[in-house]
Amino acid sequence: MQADLGTTNLLLGIMAVVSVVEALVVIGIGVAGFIMYRRVMELVTGLEQRHIVPLRARVDAILDDVKDVTVKVKEETDRVDHAIRATMDRVDDTADRVRANVRAKTSRIVGFVRGMRVVIEGILHSRHQPPASAAGRV
Repeated sequence: MQADLGTTNLLLGIMAVVSVVEALVVIGIGVAGFIMYRRVMELVTGLEQRHIVPLRARVDAILDDVKDVTVKVKEETDRVDHAIRATMDRVDDTADRVRANVRAKTSRIVGFVRGMRVVIEGILHSRHQPPASAAGRV
């Protein structure tokens, strides 16, 4: 039985050594992973500082300029729209005044022309009809 325990103890010793080696490998992988993580984060931070921050500042400046231009265009558009509306109102008012003045002046002329027409029709109509005294004798 002594031989059996020696083999068992040997196998248990080998398993213990392998477990310790596995634990050291896992700890080594963990440490290596953490070191790689720190290096990658330093690299990302450096890239961000060198490239992203200046780019972001430029983009923000461009967006501010675009915002200013948009505000100015909107203000000018509102001003032009107001001017066009005011001009259209003035044109409508002027057209109404012209129309009223033309009607006032032409209504007298039209009345005069209609009166002359009635007079001319009366004269022409009386020439075509025989006088009432001549028609009564026959």
